[in-house]
Amino acid sequence: MKTKIYTTTFESPLGRITLASTNKGLCLLEFDNEKRINNHFNQFKKYWDVEIIEEETSITTTTKNQLTAYFSNQQTTFDVPLDLVGTEFQLKVWNELQRIPFGSTRSYKEQAIAVGNLKAIRAVATANGENRISIIIPCHRVIGSDGSLTGYGGGIWRKQKLLELESTQKKLF
Repeated sequence: MKTKIYTTTFESPLGRITLASTNKGLCLLEFDNEKRINNHFNQFKKYWDVEIIEEETSITTTTKNQLTAYFSNQQTTFDVPLDLVGTEFQLKVWNELQRIPFGSTRSYKEQAIAVGNLKAIRAVATANGENRISIIIPCHRVIGSDGSLTGYGGGIWRKQKLLELESTQKKLF
């Protein structure tokens, strides 16, 4: 049986975002980057027999509404259902990312400790890079141990803007 993935886009203050959901939950929230989006859909094909449909769903509509509130500093958490697929380690890392509070940051080392393996700093960084649900699974909140902004699939400039938005709780746009 095919898994239907419904796609749509959202115009955010930081550029276009592609959203995708299954009947179970949101499975993709990615800034407009064709290569990354194609890679994510190829990953889905490893887990599901997919049929991609360009159509709005209640899940993507709710996501758009919550993103609008987030970018307007009216929302700090998300309650959209998620449909995550990945390795056991990736799922563990992504679940731990969701525990980083709005307005806070964590180093990759702290993230590795949080998932129970101090020596897994690079593996944590790789799993963060494979995160398919940007913002809601807030990989932008993970920074270098020296405070530097490192690696973000949406671009370092977007990571900086997201962290500024969360730290000031003022409209940036």
